[in-house]
Amino acid sequence: MYKPSRFNVITNTDTNELIVYNSYTGAIALFDEKEGEEVCHLLRNETVTEAPLLGDLVEQGFLVDEVVDEKKRATFLHQTLNRKDSLHLVLLPTEACNFRCTYCYEDFPRGKMTENAKQGLKNYIQKEGRFLQQLTVSWFGGEPLLGYDVIDELSEVFLQVAREYNINYSAEIATNGYLLTKEKFERLLQCGIRQFMVTVDGEEEEHNKRRSLANGEGSFNTIIENLTNIKDVTGDFEITIRTNFDEESLETIPAFILQMKHLFSDDQRFKVYFRPIARWGGKNDDCLSICDQRTVDQKIWEFSELAISEGVPMSSLVAGSLQPTASVCYAAKPNSFIVASDASIYKCTLAFDDDDNKLGNLSEDGTLHLDYDKLAKWTLSGEETDENCQACFFRPACQGNHCPYYRKATGNRPCSHEKRQIKKVLQLIVQESARA
Repeated sequence: MYKPSRFNVITNTDTNELIVYNSYTGAIALFDEKEGEEVCHLLRNETVTEAPLLGDLVEQGFLVDEVVDEKKRATFLHQTLNRKDSLHLVLLPTEACNFRCTYCYEDFPRGKMTENAKQGLKNYIQKEGRFLQQLTVSWFGGEPLLGYDVIDELSEVFLQVAREYNINYSAEIATNGYLLTKEKFERLLQCGIRQFMVTVDGEEEEHNKRRSLANGEGSFNTIIENLTNIKDVTGDFEITIRTNFDEESLETIPAFILQMKHLFSDDQRFKVYFRPIARWGGKNDDCLSICDQRTVDQKIWEFSELAISEGVPMSSLVAGSLQPTASVCYAAKPNSFIVASDASIYKCTLAFDDDDNKLGNLSEDGTLHLDYDKLAKWTLSGEETDENCQACFFRPACQGNHCPYYRKATGNRPCSHEKRQIKKVLQLIVQESARA
């Protein structure tokens, strides 16, 4: 005897195919109209005993044994975040930046990573390596490529330790793209970096108004030149072109999408990702023309759909966020830490001035000194204290902790953009898959 999973989402395509998603398994399945009618019927019954598609529906988690307690399953999944064989480090090779973006919340208090911090990281990874199966490094800043030599130096050690202990190593970088020349890009690939996020906030005029150099000069043309040169590089990588929008730029984004089509639709390694500008404590917060939530929920996916129709795919971050625990913020994960350029340890890149955010420091000998009471505030603030999150269909994916800082700052529930428009997101994923 089986029952439909409480973590299912069911919707239809424009051609009446059925899409079913399960947030506990991460499965997304597409059924033609005839099969869809049968599946829809099965998933709306209280119990199921036999059916032609029964085995497939059980395997993908859409149907579960009637004795299964899915709340306990979700609780156990939450506990897997405490695994000791996985480590995620957000590293700041420098906290300086060559840009002065209008919506930035950082104040660039420190420069390049100190020798003590670098040595501490080398020793820490060498000591921890024997216990790890997965090591993920996210290079952040400031502008991390101002500390390119630090990335190069530390990556060599991380890769060596990964080879020695057979660790699955992955790395990503968020950069403004101004210094991302073809030569640097090729070296970053050798450093194990495969995921790149580069922010381009629209066409030249709109982008330069928001993302100028520190001297006031525009940055658009150099970034685009770098990205088009990178198209000549062979290899497996993904460049997410992130576009932040506000009320003033909404009408200009469709033209920008057409420009991205012209530049990148012939290379599916370049993908787009739309997100709203928000107020995160920057000096210009009061001047930002941010969109209301209804507009945000509409425009993210309207822009994404237009891009897909023009042959420019969505970032893999969108579909990836639907996987189990994938929408849990790094700040909420017990095995994820930010190491600043002075070896201070933080949890969240949005709240460096928050006293609860500074957990401790990393010694030169590789010893991590942490305030576990502060750590608990970040990692135990989600579904443990929120009954609505415990009952949500998206619970396995975000654990009520998509953004612990947002919950801490506002007292409100931090639901992801994908969760709020889950049916539209599923339709777009299917639409993109059909075009691939």
